[in-house]
Amino acid sequence: MMAENRQYTIGQLAKAAGVGIETIRYYQRRALLPVPQVSSGFRTYPVALIERIRFIKRAQELGFSLEEIGNLLLLEDSDDRKAIRHVAQERLTQVRSKLADLHHMESMLSHLIHACESASAQMQCPIIQALGQEEPAPLPACHTTHRLAGQP
Repeated sequence: MMAENRQYTIGQLAKAAGVGIETIRYYQRRALLPVPQVSSGFRTYPVALIERIRFIKRAQELGFSLEEIGNLLLLEDSDDRKAIRHVAQERLTQVRSKLADLHHMESMLSHLIHACESASAQMQCPIIQALGQEEPAPLPACHTTHRLAGQP
């Protein structure tokens, strides 16, 4: 087990956290990590920063922007759980919206592939035709709520 007061060089910290040195420097520039003072000719980092770096990486994997992560870290320091839940709820709303968009795209692509399979060779490919239109062609009744991504 690591001693709580153990200090790492930037290279040791990067290795322990599973990131590159440039990632740590980038997080410092973005004020997500502190820039330590030089002692004994080296900048040393507390072991606690490993957990903070892992938090940043996991939050990025969940789609949080670095700005949102910075806000979460500030809120965590102030122990404002209501505000933290609000930030997470906003992210969940964004994820759900993206999922809905992906389901729409899936439905449209599935329909276009089926239309292409059943179209005669003399017709223009339904996939190329649909993607080249300014407005997407309406889908059969069971799919009328789905549109191409980016369409209102």
